[in-house]
Amino acid sequence: MLKTITNMFRIPDLKKKILFTALFLVLYRMGSFVPIPGVDASALRTFFESAKDGGNTLFGLLDLFVGGNFERASVFALGIMPYITASIVIQLLGSIVPYFEKLRKEGADGQKKLNQITRYGTVGLAAFNAVTITIWLNGLEGVIPSPGVVFHFTGIITLITGTMIVMWLGEQITEHGIGNGISLIIFAGIIARYPEGFIRMFQKIAAEPTYAWKAVLAIVLMVAVTAAVIFVTEGMRKIPVQYAKRIVGRKVYGGQSTFIPLRVNTAGVIPIIFAQSVLMFPATIAAFFGTGGGFWVTLQRLLSPGAWLYTLLYVTLIVFFAYFYTAIVLNPTEMAENMVKYGGHIPGKKPGKKTAEYINKVLTRITLPGAIFFAFIALLPEIMSHRFDLPFYFGGTGLIIVVGVALDTLQQIESHLVMRHYDGFMKKGKLRGRSR
Repeated sequence: MLKTITNMFRIPDLKKKILFTALFLVLYRMGSFVPIPGVDASALRTFFESAKDGGNTLFGLLDLFVGGNFERASVFALGIMPYITASIVIQLLGSIVPYFEKLRKEGADGQKKLNQITRYGTVGLAAFNAVTITIWLNGLEGVIPSPGVVFHFTGIITLITGTMIVMWLGEQITEHGIGNGISLIIFAGIIARYPEGFIRMFQKIAAEPTYAWKAVLAIVLMVAVTAAVIFVTEGMRKIPVQYAKRIVGRKVYGGQSTFIPLRVNTAGVIPIIFAQSVLMFPATIAAFFGTGGGFWVTLQRLLSPGAWLYTLLYVTLIVFFAYFYTAIVLNPTEMAENMVKYGGHIPGKKPGKKTAEYINKVLTRITLPGAIFFAFIALLPEIMSHRFDLPFYFGGTGLIIVVGVALDTLQQIESHLVMRHYDGFMKKGKLRGRSR
């Protein structure tokens, strides 16, 4: 491992990309500590600390994805989530609405227009979220020393600007650094909370020695669950495809065997994000109108993490969105038509309709266990919190994002090392020579 890390910095281009990425992530974390004008950050932090169940509250879940920026009321309080939401919506529209589908097929020019539309959508969503947050902050006692129109205006402008800066940082990392910049920003925000959580755990062990066995068991379970997430994330079903030989002039094309890789978790973390978004909307409305008691308080309690209705709806929505998003991303009929077009077929299956039915059958079978597994991972924070009294948020969307981003970044570094004839992290090959 140490030798591999050393090899990373022997390649000038890779070294430059890694240092560039690290610098911009540091800039993002520095901006996370710049507060919104007019907000008493200490009073807001007191509110979060007094909230029941810490990270498992509605506001705790919101704060998870922005690395504690929401709790600190920083200029990056919205984080990159408006951009993520806009990107997902545009991606879904690209498979449903003809106009967006046409842009997606136009190549670089179409993608440029889609990116521009995504940015406009990001500004709109950021503005909506900023208005909601400033109204909510204004309703908290002692958090806004001087409430009024000036605070709302400066707060909204600051939050929107912060989101655009974070989006720019992510795009710069993607273009000039290593890995996907947007994903790495979310990754940095999530893991930034882990050191503080482990410190709290050790403090709890020092104050309560009997808690040590729970802490050890929790750490073992965390390692096992992380390994399981990696295993399922990388898991796939390979469908063999045979291409017939074609002779064009004096050249022979085809005649080779390949496969279609169908992942167990094709949808990735999207179903969990969609499920949380759907459940958070009525819960947020209930939180705003539930100050007087009655129906809204009951609804807020039922739609809070840990409640039976929340758990039932959460699991159901995750499974539903897993199938929904997989159906949008992968079209068995289109895949079967492409195979026929290029002279390919699945051994034992007739080309065309039968091939499409077979691919759809395989997708249906492998998506269900993957969706159920990730639904369990989504509920894991509640289990860890209640059974092991874990003082920080572990599992759920955060864990899947951390694992996915880490694997993607390592694979990009791996490709640079292999191209320069170095062994990578996976140790798939032997050192074939030194880079010149």
